[in-house]
Amino acid sequence: MVVMETRSALWVAVTALMLAAEPGRAADLGGLRTDLRRTLIPLDEIIGGGPPPDGIPPIDAPVFVSPAAADGWLRPKEPVLGVRVGSDARAYPLQVLLWHEIVNDVVGGRPLVVTYCPLCNAGLVFDRVVDGTRIDFGTSGRLWKSDLLMYDRQTHSLWSQMEGRAVVGTRAGVRLARVPANTLSYEEFKEAYPAGRILSRETGVTRAYGRNPYEAYDQVDSRPFLFSGAPDSRRPPKERVAGVTLGDA
Repeated sequence: MVVMETRSALWVAVTALMLAAEPGRAADLGGLRTDLRRTLIPLDEIIGGGPPPDGIPPIDAPVFVSPAAADGWLRPKEPVLGVRVGSDARAYPLQVLLWHEIVNDVVGGRPLVVTYCPLCNAGLVFDRVVDGTRIDFGTSGRLWKSDLLMYDRQTHSLWSQMEGRAVVGTRAGVRLARVPANTLSYEEFKEAYPAGRILSRETGVTRAYGRNPYEAYDQVDSRPFLFSGAPDSRRPPKERVAGVTLGDA
């Protein structure tokens, strides 16, 4: 057992040193103090997306407006990520999430993290209380399998957005509880929740809301430029699909 643990520790250390010499790879985390000794994934599968940690700024103090106020800039057919906890219904427009990817929020008294990965077109919401402690998330500037890797500000562990699971760092193996959320049109949200609130574009930073910086990802037959490995040849590389989880499958 000691020999196996020693070999495992040696493998992680050697991998970290190799990655440190390769720009844009996992060991260069832009100042994050992630414990690379605890990892559930090969570190060399983590790639840099370009921005540093929080270079894509998460929203920590979200401002919400009424539908009447949002009607001036949000079109009826635009997609929003809808979340409801009790009587508190909120819509997070994708035109805002595109530029922020993470919203640390409290909905219906429940601390949630609202996430969106533009490269995967995946909008997922999780409860951000772990072992009785509320944690806050930021964008790491790193990707795994072309998916957003979040980090928590308390331990700097890296979390797979698609899995809602910490994959590198102190909290490796911990999972967040999923919260039901739907991607629907703005008009559908208003019809379902007339008193619902909409995430404002008043985020504290200036961004070109309404413009898609990932237009190339609408070309389904082209290879994703931030994807390592061989794409699955059964479908076009960037075709939109719906995923279903049944138990552990």
